[in-house]
Amino acid sequence: MSEIIHRRPWPLKTMIWLFVLCWVITAGFPFVWTLWGSFKVQGDFFSKADWAYALSGVRTQVETGGVFTGDGYFGAWITKSFWVAALNTMIVVISVVVISLTLGTLGGYALARSGKKYAFYLLMLALVFRAMPHITLVSGYLLPFFEWNLWGHLPTAIIVMVAINQPFTLWMLHSFFLNIPKDLDESAMVDGCTRFQAFRHVIVPVMWPGVITTGLFSFLLAYNDFTVTATLLSQANQTMVPKIASFLGTTQTEGNVMFAVAAVVSATAPLFVLVMFFQRQIVSGLTSGAVKG
Repeated sequence: MSEIIHRRPWPLKTMIWLFVLCWVITAGFPFVWTLWGSFKVQGDFFSKADWAYALSGVRTQVETGGVFTGDGYFGAWITKSFWVAALNTMIVVISVVVISLTLGTLGGYALARSGKKYAFYLLMLALVFRAMPHITLVSGYLLPFFEWNLWGHLPTAIIVMVAINQPFTLWMLHSFFLNIPKDLDESAMVDGCTRFQAFRHVIVPVMWPGVITTGLFSFLLAYNDFTVTATLLSQANQTMVPKIASFLGTTQTEGNVMFAVAAVVSATAPLFVLVMFFQRQIVSGLTSGAVKG
C-alpha cells in the first residue's frame, strides 16, 4: 500500500527524465563536441561553408588521408611542448594543495577549539580577503617580486595562490571541525595523547572526507587559474591554461586553434577522472560540512 502511495505518476516521471536528459545533453555537449573536433583539421571543425564537415571530416581526409587525425595533439604536446606546461601545472597544483591543507587544517582546528572572540574576527578578515578580486592581490606582489628577481618562477605563483586560497580552506575546514564534538579530543588526551596527537590520530581521520573535499576545491583553484599564472609566470614556466591561451595567438602573432582544442581536451579530461574517483568523498564531505551537530 505504501509503495502505491509513494509511486510517482508516469507523466511526472517522464518529465523528470526528460529534464535530466536535456540537462546532461546541454552540459556535456560542449566537451563531447570539442573532443570530436580535436581529431579534425581546422578547415573541418571551423568550417564556414558547412558545419557538417566537422562530422564527416572531408578536409581532414584530404589533408591527412583519414577521417580522424592526431596532428592537433602531436603539435600541442610535442611541437609546442605542452608537456612542459602540464608538468609545471602539476608542480604548482600539488604544492598549493599540500600547503593550503596543512595550514588550513592546523588553523581551522585551532580556531574551532579556541573559543576566543579573536577567532571570529580572524575568520571575518579571511572572508574579506577571499572576496577581493585576484588581480588586486596579484598587483601587490609584483613590486617585491621584481625587486628580488623572483618574477617568472613557479614559487611566485605558488605563494600567491596559497595566499588567495588559504582563507577558503580555513573557512571550510573550520566548519568541519565545529561538527566534531570536543569530547573526542578530551577522551584522547585522557588516554595519554598530547593535543597534536589527538588532532592527528583521532580528529583528522574522522573528518577525512572534509579534507578531501577542501583539497579538491583547492586543486580546482590552482588547476584552472589564469590571472595569477599569466601575470606572474614567464613564458618558459607557463602552466596549462595560459599555454592554451597562447595557442590562440594575438593580433600580432598567428596561433594554431587546433593545438588549443587538443590542449583543452587534454586539460579537461583529468578533471572528469578526478571527480569520478572522489565523488563519494566529495558528497560525504559536503554533507557533513552542511549539517552541524
